[in-house]
Amino acid sequence: MSDLRAPLRPKRKKDLVDFLVQFRWIIVIFVVLPFSTLYYFLIYVGDVKSERKSYKQRQREHDENVKKVVKRLKQRDPKKDGLVCTARKPWVAVGMRNVDYKRARHFEVDLSAFRNILEIDKERMIARVEPLVNMGQITRVTVPMNLSLAVVAELDDLTVGGLINGYGIEGSSHIYGLFSDTVVAYEIVLADGRVVRATKDNEYSDLFYAIPWSQGTLGFLVAAEIKLIPVKEYMKVTYTPVVGNLKELAQGYMDSFAPRDGDQDNPEKVPDFVEGMVYTPTEGVFMTGRYASKEEAKKKGNKINNIGWWYKTWFYQHAQTALKKGEFVEYIPTREYYHRHTRCLYWEGKLILPFGDQFWFRFLFGWLMPPKVSLLKATQGEAVRNYYHEMHVIQDMLVPLYKVDDALEWVDREMEVYPIWLCPHRLFKLPVKTMVYPEAGFEHHHRQGDTQYAQMYTDVGIYYAPGPVLRGEVFDGAEAVRKMEKWMIENHSFQPQYTVSELNEKDFWKMFNADLYEHVRKKYGAVGTFMSVYYKSKKGRKTEKEVQEAEQAHLETAYAEAD
Repeated sequence: MSDLRAPLRPKRKKDLVDFLVQFRWIIVIFVVLPFSTLYYFLIYVGDVKSERKSYKQRQREHDENVKKVVKRLKQRDPKKDGLVCTARKPWVAVGMRNVDYKRARHFEVDLSAFRNILEIDKERMIARVEPLVNMGQITRVTVPMNLSLAVVAELDDLTVGGLINGYGIEGSSHIYGLFSDTVVAYEIVLADGRVVRATKDNEYSDLFYAIPWSQGTLGFLVAAEIKLIPVKEYMKVTYTPVVGNLKELAQGYMDSFAPRDGDQDNPEKVPDFVEGMVYTPTEGVFMTGRYASKEEAKKKGNKINNIGWWYKTWFYQHAQTALKKGEFVEYIPTREYYHRHTRCLYWEGKLILPFGDQFWFRFLFGWLMPPKVSLLKATQGEAVRNYYHEMHVIQDMLVPLYKVDDALEWVDREMEVYPIWLCPHRLFKLPVKTMVYPEAGFEHHHRQGDTQYAQMYTDVGIYYAPGPVLRGEVFDGAEAVRKMEKWMIENHSFQPQYTVSELNEKDFWKMFNADLYEHVRKKYGAVGTFMSVYYKSKKGRKTEKEVQEAEQAHLETAYAEAD
């Protein structure tokens, strides 16, 4: 790739919205942060109360709440009421996209009570939890037991239900796959009010495989049984800098966790955790982690870094120091490592609060961080929201590992967004073809990172304002996303649905496989009850007529097949 940058674009005229965005930090400081802190405190108090209840009491409450959901569903009149969805407010979601589908007429079912950890089964190594349990809550309970979910998404606020029905990844996903790959059973309330338990080998196995990526359009998830793994008190983290062009950075990233001899299942060669951050077109730092005992971490000469303290340097900036001082090793308490990106929201905190990374702010006010994403969205208004859709990128490109260099070059050429987050994950070869699936015949190519049973993919995380926007130049964000989505379709890559997508329905189903999903929707009565995943994910307002016509088309197809 040439190091020459593209010719500068024309300058963009600024207007009132630019002024509002520039000084939005005032609203964040005086409104969003105080209310976020109060909200987090109240949630924490509720979680502590829940943890003090016996597992039997939590199960009784769970059973009662499930009955309420069933009763509510049976109150719906399909001829008069709209499609079914949760009662959650449209802006309450971790992601750029507002939940616009709720602006059409809909029938609400309240799931807000489903936020309890129902059981930690140490014998089966299973955590049974309700869908609104978040990552901060589950690690607070499991890590002191030297246990953890196999995949723990970095941000505290991310919920089990969102990670299952949508998309969840972590630095351990190169071993265990995506979050949904670690689930062993789902408890689902179907459209007709039946409560079923779906596993990969029971009568509901088709439902089990169809739920991931379905965005809650097949039924209501009310509990999940998730794989636990044993862990130790610390993570031994090695920070390795790499300097070179983007192809060399991509190769350095691959070498950090994928042995060139193909021995991908050897724990001596493959770390427990891995992630990469590309800071510029010529500089990156790749981090690998291995669980370590308290005794090892506290040996003389070892450095312990408690990164969870509010005044600490933001993690991505701390990792960047390896570019100056070279490779280094330190020990981080396991739970603090899991949530290393929470306080600064990766590097989005720098855009939200331009001075938020300064020592004086971290020391005096860092304890107020992070702002709650839903409150950021609730206070932004339509004009600011549209500005972010056009002038700001929050996208993830899930690409085959061997195409990471191509993806990095594409992002550099079309968006110029830095830093870029890299996190590998396995895409397993399953008995059925799910919405996301590996490339046909991948196992015959013996590429770096692949095994006979899984193809290695990587999340290329693009979160920040593009270079042209930072330079005050004209930038068409919607067109850039359309180009990105076209590239992904051509390269067997996938786009998580929490992002703002420009895909039309035809291209959506070019990217994802519809066969199992549509089969399950019809089989379990979701058509005509729950909105389809495309319309639920689609950008922009959904009119009553548009949704009704789309659902009617699905119903007519289902009836035709039944005849």
